[in-house]
Amino acid sequence: MTNLTLSEDEVMLIDSARGFLDGASPVAKFRELRDAGQAYNSDVWKQMAELGWTGVLVPEEQGGIDMGHSAANLLAQEMGKTLVSSPFISTAVMAATALRQVADNPRAAEALGQIASGDVTYGLAIDEGPKHNPANTQMAAKRVGNGFELTGDKTFVVDGANADRLLVLAKTEDGLTLFDIPADRAGITRTAQNMIDARDSAAINFAGVEATGEDIVGTVDNAMDVLKPALQAGQAALAAEMVGLSSGAFGMTVDYLKERKQFGILIGQFQSLQHRAAHLWSEIEVTSSTILNAGRMLDEDPENAELSVSLAKARGAQTAKLAVMEGVQMHGGIGMTDAFDMGFFMKRARVAQEWLGDYGYHAEKIAAAKGY
Repeated sequence: MTNLTLSEDEVMLIDSARGFLDGASPVAKFRELRDAGQAYNSDVWKQMAELGWTGVLVPEEQGGIDMGHSAANLLAQEMGKTLVSSPFISTAVMAATALRQVADNPRAAEALGQIASGDVTYGLAIDEGPKHNPANTQMAAKRVGNGFELTGDKTFVVDGANADRLLVLAKTEDGLTLFDIPADRAGITRTAQNMIDARDSAAINFAGVEATGEDIVGTVDNAMDVLKPALQAGQAALAAEMVGLSSGAFGMTVDYLKERKQFGILIGQFQSLQHRAAHLWSEIEVTSSTILNAGRMLDEDPENAELSVSLAKARGAQTAKLAVMEGVQMHGGIGMTDAFDMGFFMKRARVAQEWLGDYGYHAEKIAAAKGY
């Protein structure tokens, strides 16, 4: 049976993360970044690297701390509580997980070191339609001499507008192949997308982009060998971020219930609101357990982690939706205004629900795994 008790090291990690983020990246900082049109604070990202967070999944041989997926999820959860903007999931979680599958390759090893040091960020150019569906990739990687030519479009490339490098999924002759290429290579056009939660995202066009055999991550036609673990790691970390933002929204709501008066009475004394708050707290606790379980499975039995990861992502999406809806409802009209922070939590939840597979995508995987 999976151990869902936090270790002493994990508790210390949570405490240190919370202490750092409360000072360096509270929700007020997110508002400042949004108003300034900035994707994230590069100084805070560098500090995360100094704390070892960017190397949480990087082997020690490449300069990382290699604490595992459970630790990465705990960091993502703490970031979610104050809506921290950073390329953590794209770079430190997904790109690092993909590249560590081939860490014996000198180029991949070098890239892992650059991720751990915080010097390089990645975007994953995977999706092409309105929904997450890597298996339906149509972007062509045509053989030209000893290399390839990439032609096609990618959308919803989170962190793609500012990334230094891109992991690109393309269709080759007998399957799918993953390429690691610099984001400024000739033929690449990036168009920043204005996401409702101010998260960095881009639509990217590839017009005859040259790629060599050295750019391939793994082997030709077998992208999912390295990409599937990376996607699962990202889905679990994103679920953790969603339960974190659920906790952040819940904390704001409870504080408001303790302060707001109606007819001379604190609204937190209304039994109906107490029941709704108790229900939300219970949902957050259950979802937190599914995310901890997903992290444990990715660390201990990655070959059989898909069900746990999809359950975490599906529950994370539903819990975040409930948390922000209840938060807005209990705050009343002020909950929907831009002057109040609750709207930020709602917008972040909505984008996170879609990224890397929505509730329906993961519910279908759960149903298939259970034989329905």
